[in-house]
This record gives sequence, C-alpha cells and structure tokens, in this order.
Amino acid sequence: MRVLVVTQYFWPETFRVNDIVAALTRRGHEVTVLTGRPNYPDGVILPAFRAAPQSFARFEGADVVRVPLVPRGRNALQLLVNYASFVVSGCLLGPWRLRGRAFDAIFIFQASPVTSAIPGLLLSRLRGIPAVMWVLDLWPDTLSALGVVRSPAILALVGRLVGAIYRGCDLVLGQSRAFEENIRWWSGDATRYRYLPGWAEPMFEGDLAAVPIADEVRAFMDGTFNVMFAGNLGESQDFPSVLAAAERLRDRRDIRWLIVGDGRVASWMRDEIARRGLGGCVHLLGRHPIERMPAFFRAADAMLVNLKAEPAFAMTIPGKLQAYLAAGVPILGMLDGEGARVIEQSGAGFVCRAGDAAGLADAVSRMAALPPAERAAMGARGRAFAAAEFDRERLIDRLVAWLAPSETSAARG
Repeated sequence: MRVLVVTQYFWPETFRVNDIVAALTRRGHEVTVLTGRPNYPDGVILPAFRAAPQSFARFEGADVVRVPLVPRGRNALQLLVNYASFVVSGCLLGPWRLRGRAFDAIFIFQASPVTSAIPGLLLSRLRGIPAVMWVLDLWPDTLSALGVVRSPAILALVGRLVGAIYRGCDLVLGQSRAFEENIRWWSGDATRYRYLPGWAEPMFEGDLAAVPIADEVRAFMDGTFNVMFAGNLGESQDFPSVLAAAERLRDRRDIRWLIVGDGRVASWMRDEIARRGLGGCVHLLGRHPIERMPAFFRAADAMLVNLKAEPAFAMTIPGKLQAYLAAGVPILGMLDGEGARVIEQSGAGFVCRAGDAAGLADAVSRMAALPPAERAAMGARGRAFAAAEFDRERLIDRLVAWLAPSETSAARG
C-alpha cells in the first residue's frame, strides 16, 4: 500500500506519528510524509535542520517532503501565523512537490491545530484518494477550555470548519471513546468514527530496573518519596493546582516533586516556586529527549498526570498516560473523565478530581504511606493494562486495516 502521511509535526519532533511511519515501512508499505520544517517545541527552526536539511529527507525508509512554514515562536500571534503558514504552504506547494507520486490512502495526523488537516483533504479531493484522520485534540472545545477564544460566535465558526473537515474524511479516528459524541455532533455523522487510542513509545516497554539512572536525578534517589511529572508544561496541565498541593505538603521533608519538561508556563513556575518558598521540595529538571525518559523515571516513586477541569480535557486520554502505565510506575492523577477512568480501571494508582489541590496532596500522602510492595503491585497492574489495552503493534495493525481502500470505500459508501 502506498500511503501519504500529512502532519504539521514530524521527526525530529517527537510525536506518535513517527511511530506510525516507522511501523508502516516495517510492514512493507511505501510511505511518503508531507510535513513542515521542525520547530517544536522551541519555536525556532532546529539548527541541525538549517545546517543540513537534506539529512532529514528520509526517516525509517520513508520519504519526507517538507514545505516551508513560519516558526511557532513564543507568543500567540506567532503561533497563529505558524498554524496558517503550514496550511498555505501545504495547499500551494504540497501538490506540486508530490507530483508524479501515486498513493492509495492519505493518513492525516491531527494534533493542534485542526487546520493542519486541510492540505491532506485538498490532496484527497484533487487525487480522488481516501483520507483517514486521527484526531488527538478536539476543536473548538480546546480553544474554549484554554481561554484562547471566548466569543461564542467565533467558536461556532470554528466548529463549522471542524465539521467540514470531519465530513471531508472517509474515516475519523479518535484517541478516546469519549470523542465519538463530539465528532458526531460537529460532523453530523457517527458512522465513520473509529476508536484508536495512543500507545507507549518502545523505550518504556522494557524493564525499568535495567535502565541506567540519569545523572540529573541521582541526587534525588536518597530515600524520599518522589512524585515526577514528565512532559509539556502548558496551560492545560493546571500547574497552579499542582503547586498548591505541594504547598500543603511543604513540611513533609520526605516528599519531593520532580518536574521534567519545558513549555509556556515554565518561567511562571520558576517564579512561583521561588515566591512560595518551594525550592526545597519542587525541582524543575528541564526538557530532555524522550529516549532518556526511562532513565529519569528510575527516580520516581509515582508519576503525575494532571489536566484542567474542562469538559474537553475530560474527554481526552493524556498521551503520557500510556507511557506511565507501560513503565510500571504507580500513577497519581488529578484529572477527570477518560484519563481518570483508565487509572481507576487499571488499578495503577490514585485519582482525584481535576483542580483539587487538597485531593492531590491527600493522594500523595496516601501513596507515600503504602509499603513498597503495594506500590510495586500498582505498577505491575499498570503494565498489564497497557499490554492489554494499548499494545502498539495491535493498534497499528488496526490502523493499517482501516487505511485499506476496501475499508475506506465501505465507510464512504
């Protein structure tokens, strides 16, 4: 099968679409990727790409065709221009740069923004090729949840655009079962919806105890109970509530909070940690490559997953949750909906409501008081659940079946 993958984000940026491309080529499919220039998350074009763009033209046997875009920068206006530039470049230059290449199916990786799907849909229409889109982020709900757009009229306008994008696809895949009602609402059609959750990256599936400890966390493996967050530091993660929970436990010298990652609220967090006098218990360790994360997880007694109390986030399974489960580390959740359900159903940890700082502090205290054997049993249950529900190979096999022309033709008909 000849597959065109359309995604604004791609290697060396770290997204699950990289796994999909590698898995498709391993299965013998011919894959071409239409994407932009790598600039996530720093907001500037990767220096290594600037120096030698030809070095990034092949990935795991797939051809990578890149169109220019404006880097995302560090403010809202630059981000808006970044979003628009990929759509314009993808629509104007994509068809030309892909001329002479034949495809059987188009796979659209739809992280934010939803508009990144438009070049793929244009190519689908121009070539008469079925398009399958994987929705990881619900628009316009996310815009409302983050306060980016407050006008009901604008949100409704974005909703109509979202509906048109969904209707332009032959199949719409959602990373959570809770996405189905939302997608049906905006598209007016639930018959083309399929459930495709995320999975853990391969580096999290081995024996964590066999991984060498990262030098950056050796100093923290001294007998305290370490709560670790790993990932993007953004508005949706509700770090004000996390710091409020840390304040409640500030007198517990046996509890520490290790924050691995970077993002738009990182500087705010540094200031708040200093202002609240939490420097002794909350430590910002910066961003590190995903390949090194298991070495950081070695210092964790529990992994933290947290989202704001918003309906859009309650429908989402946070991408880091599958990695936490597969790594076999107990989980502390401060979130609602699907993410909370996964933690509770797996038996891998404790959950409190989104935004509940007191509940999170209590959950941390309860988990810290457990015997190590009970925490190890939680982690083992998480690994078993990940293997049963989020196995990468089975899920990609499912995706391959849906990309087959017979399946997309049936959905379209």
